[in-house]
Amino acid sequence: MNDFPEADASSPVLLERGPAVWRVTLNRPGVINSLNPEMVQRLIRILESARTDPDCGFLLLDGAGDRGFCAGGDIRYMADRVRQEQKGDALYFLSREYRLDALVHDFPKPVVVLATGVTMGGGLGLAAGADFVAATESTRMAMPESRIGFFPDVGATGWLHRKCPPGYPEFLGLTGYELRGRECVRVGLATHCLPASRLGELISDLGSMETGRTDPAGEALKERIRSRVGALALDPGEDRDMDAWVRDYFADLERLGDLSGSLRQCSTATELCNHVFRELEERSPTALVLTLMLLRRNKGRDLQEVFHTDLRAAELMLSHPDFLEGVRARIMDKDQQPRWRPSSIEDAGLAGLGDSFMLDRWWD
Repeated sequence: MNDFPEADASSPVLLERGPAVWRVTLNRPGVINSLNPEMVQRLIRILESARTDPDCGFLLLDGAGDRGFCAGGDIRYMADRVRQEQKGDALYFLSREYRLDALVHDFPKPVVVLATGVTMGGGLGLAAGADFVAATESTRMAMPESRIGFFPDVGATGWLHRKCPPGYPEFLGLTGYELRGRECVRVGLATHCLPASRLGELISDLGSMETGRTDPAGEALKERIRSRVGALALDPGEDRDMDAWVRDYFADLERLGDLSGSLRQCSTATELCNHVFRELEERSPTALVLTLMLLRRNKGRDLQEVFHTDLRAAELMLSHPDFLEGVRARIMDKDQQPRWRPSSIEDAGLAGLGDSFMLDRWWD
């Protein structure tokens, strides 16, 4: 990788090379390492180089600062491009982000992600393809996009089905529920939960690992990493009541109207039902309808097909007034009073969404 320029400390992506590991650090701590076009392009270049460089045995991805690994894609950048009628720039950024995520999923060497603190949206998109995802007590994982009039992209409506117990893909995708600490392991979005106090020890340990040329597939190295991460891991525990509740209300859900009705009549776990009902009420009805449609369509599909569909769905939502309105209400003005159009799930039903946007032509 001699042709790859080294980054200085102000670069939004830092690269440090050890005997076997390439440590890649997202370096925009002021915005919780949100991914912008420059970061995505640099990360793609690093991963493409690391794939074939014999001196790279595995990747370690982490985030600078103490707030989180990555809060997602740069929503302000996307909204600014849409507002200036340069939607093509926003879509190109998303296409490159999906390319980056695909590189992680297909990476031929072990990938370790230290998913500390906030790990949401595009941050989860990066972590989803890793072999090892280490959470800590501070980790908060979620796909909250429908709060700003968007949808869980980065392949989530495909890989959530492969990672999570029944009902959780729908539950997480629709409600934006935040998983915390060990819960991230129990639900399948992290492989281990470590005490935050041991992260420095793990980083030092991984940084000193060496790899031999007799392990081209990295399988022996992967087992050594598994052993070292596992030795520090906490027991994720169980929550059978929560798992059963999510399965009963969300697994194989076909209509959002059915969910709203069942939550209104909830007689068990009343507090959770009320909380979820309120969360759904705060979200863009159009984004919710689209999210459920994608969850049904993308279950079991090849991830490249899911990314292809994500880009079509993103073009659809960036053209919808709910996106800019959601960004205004949640991020810019922060009045938390978005005026969704339409304002109800009933009015944003499948037929209405299809008529408005000719959905059939987007999927094929």
